[in-house]
Amino acid sequence: MAKQAKKTDRQAVIDSIRSQQSRSENRRGMAIVGVCVLVAVLIVGAAAFKPVKDWYDLRAFSSDSLSEIGAEASVCQEVTTKPAEGNQDHVDVGTPMTYPDSPPAFGTHWNLWDSMDRKLYTTSDRPELGELVHNLEHGFTVLWYDETIADDADKMDQLRGIASKLEGTTNYRDKFKAVPWTSEDGEPFPDGQHVALTHWSVGGVGETDPSKAVGVWQYCSDLSGAALDTFMTDYPYMDSPEPNAV
Repeated sequence: MAKQAKKTDRQAVIDSIRSQQSRSENRRGMAIVGVCVLVAVLIVGAAAFKPVKDWYDLRAFSSDSLSEIGAEASVCQEVTTKPAEGNQDHVDVGTPMTYPDSPPAFGTHWNLWDSMDRKLYTTSDRPELGELVHNLEHGFTVLWYDETIADDADKMDQLRGIASKLEGTTNYRDKFKAVPWTSEDGEPFPDGQHVALTHWSVGGVGETDPSKAVGVWQYCSDLSGAALDTFMTDYPYMDSPEPNAV
């Protein structure tokens, strides 16, 4: 009977130890699951943050017209022009391209262009200059912005708002791109100017005399939807060497 009692006591101790180990393992397992869930939530949250932020930024401009975004048109200088050349002067993709103007409004360009789908770029994904000049040949207005704008979160929010007003891909009036201009591209803009609007004009809608073609520039010290609206009205996509090409 004594042996039986000792065996029973030993078994009870073993059962108690096993029970404690089981509870400990369950707690550890739950902790691991909790950590995994937390990590997953953080990952999903991080991935979702930028789209949500972008949506919030655009919501701020949803009720505004293009001309109401950014500064008054008075932040921009007078429009300037110079004779344009390079129509149909295409070179192979990858050919190094440099232009005498900062930024270019015309010239020799790659035999590749960027579609209407994307309207706003950063330095990490901007098309090459040779592509963008081809877009100018097709009637696009290109808004170039320098590092002063790129480094200002509020200005980039305004630029997203401007791009959202021209996001269409079926109406050629929305031929627009906003792209960065960097020191690697060429000389900086004139002193105090951080934005440049460019257009490749044939000298007026329907003009067929090549000698009338001009590059068009307007420099601005700040972003101005009002100035851009006027610029794109005065120099529409139809006033370009190839207005019907996308």
